[in-house]
This record gives sequence, structure tokens and C-alpha cells, in this order.
Amino acid sequence: MTTRHSAPPAAEAPHSLQMHLPDNKLAQQLFGPHNAHLDIISKKLDVQVHARGNHLTIKGARAEAAKAVLDVFYSRIVNGSEFETRELELTLDKLHLAHSETQVRDVLSLASGYADYAIRTRKRTILPRTDNQAHYIRLLRGQELVFGLGPAGTGKTFLAVARAVEMLLAGEVERLVLSRPAVEAGERLGFLPGDMKEKVDPYLRPLYDALHETLGSDQVERRMTAGEIEIAPLAFMRGRTLSHAYVILDEAQNTTPVQMKMFLTRLGEGSRMVVTGDLSQIDLPSGQRSGLFDALETLSDVPEVGMQQFDQGDVVRHRLVGAIIRAYDARDAKARGRQR
Repeated sequence: MTTRHSAPPAAEAPHSLQMHLPDNKLAQQLFGPHNAHLDIISKKLDVQVHARGNHLTIKGARAEAAKAVLDVFYSRIVNGSEFETRELELTLDKLHLAHSETQVRDVLSLASGYADYAIRTRKRTILPRTDNQAHYIRLLRGQELVFGLGPAGTGKTFLAVARAVEMLLAGEVERLVLSRPAVEAGERLGFLPGDMKEKVDPYLRPLYDALHETLGSDQVERRMTAGEIEIAPLAFMRGRTLSHAYVILDEAQNTTPVQMKMFLTRLGEGSRMVVTGDLSQIDLPSGQRSGLFDALETLSDVPEVGMQQFDQGDVVRHRLVGAIIRAYDARDAKARGRQR
């Protein structure tokens, strides 16, 4: 009896797609420096992406997914919304975990930036990068007092400043008042060089940076001179009523309960107030209760107050920032376990 062996199946050719981008300059933005964004897509989705001018060839089992991601981010560039490498990485990580067409659509919908939540400033259009950021922007639009809570790099301060700039440009508020407590973390203010403004400016630098990124250096200087933008330490708020203003308190975990109550009661007619902080980064003296923690407990049942909690999944800085935060959280949890 003769045994017949069937021929081995021919190796399946990898799926191949072509993609043409009409604007060469925008295509280069999409590709990233030295095609870095294409390299990331290739690695994360296990595809081959070859660029020739503004023409792409995509090969691999997930070529369709790669093209969909490129389509979404190219559309954002065309519409004037920039994106950063970290945002692309986050989208690809979520796409890797998507197991259904519905989940894929949800990921791509988020990557498109939820156009309805766009914040438009003088220098750029800003879109949320995570679900929590989208919900935060909704609160910033609808509530007069909002708390943004979570670790570094989640956009809680930047989005608040961007929304403040948007409202100022639209004439919805007359001025911006941005503040932080000048709590000393290992350095004494008295030993720093310069006058009081020069001593407190380093504490306010993140607010300056956000203003320059959304409004532009020339506008920031002009509006500060005109009094439309005021940046001041928390201590300078006592006794004031802030009307028709957008008021932001950053690093609020370093306030005392007395300071927090003082700040919150500055809210005047036609004003908005945003309080941001990270309860895992308290620099107050040991045993001192944080004013942010106290306010969250006290105001938890007030429906007019919006509260948004961010987590490591919302970190949009360098990809290592999320890993660093997770490592420290794990260490702290382990330490708490030993103390029990």
C-alpha cells in the first residue's frame, strides 16, 4: 500500500498595504525624527513599515491596524493637533491588548483625541490622551470648582492651564491667577539668592512652562505686564476675593487645612477654580495633615465640586515615568506591609 504525502502548504505571504500621504511636510511630522514613530509602530505591532518620500508600504499580519493608527495620527496633524511619541506608544500598547473590533474602535477613537474635548489655545490645539483626561476636561468646562488628583505626568496641571488660557482668549474670564505653596523640600528659602520674587519663581516654574507652551512667550509677558496673568505664592492670597478670574492652585498637597480653606474661599463671582495635587508627594513636616486631603474629605458630598483621579495609566511623559511611579508605589506598599 502506497502512502501519499500531501505537499506542505505554501507559506502565506504577509499582508501588504500601501499608504500615500498628500502633504510631504505633514508626513515627516507623522514619521517622527529619523522615522522614529514608524520604528515604534513596527516594533509594537510586529509589522514592517517602509517609507519612500510620503509613500508607505506596510507588511505584516497587523498591517491594517498599523494603517489605522497612522491614519488617525495623520488626521490629527492635518487638523492642527500635535502629538508626542509617548502618546503614540500608549495607543499602540492599548491596541496590543484589544481583543475585539469594538475594543480596537474604542482605542482608535481615543487616539483621535475626542475632537469634542479639544482645548484651543493661541499656540496649539490640545486633545485628551486618556479617558480620565477627557473626563477631566468635561469637568473643567462644567464645574466652577474642580480637583485634579494623581501622579506626576498625568496632565492635571497642564490641562487646567490650557483651559484657563482658552477661557481668557475667549473673554470668558478677565484674568488668570496661578498659585503654588512655597513649601521647602530640602532647601531653605532664606538661603536661596535674590529677592522674594526670585526665591519663589522656581516653585512656580511648571506654571510658567505651561503658559509659554499654550500662549507663547510674547503673549505671556505682555499679559503679565497688563495684569491679565498673575502668578503668586499661596501666602499672597489672604484677604482677596477673586472675581471673573480663572484660579489654579498647583501642588495643593503641600497646603495645610487652614491654607486650603483660605484659598477655596477666595472664589468670587464669575470665577473658576482648579486645585491640583498628588497625595503621594507631600512635603509638609511629619505629622502635618495635608489641606488637600482634608478638602477632599470635607467636600466629598458637595455635588457642585468636580473631582478627577488620575493613575499611572494616564502618565503621558516619557514611558519610564510610569514605570518609575509603579516601582515606588510597590516599594511603599511593601514597606506598609512590614509595619503592620
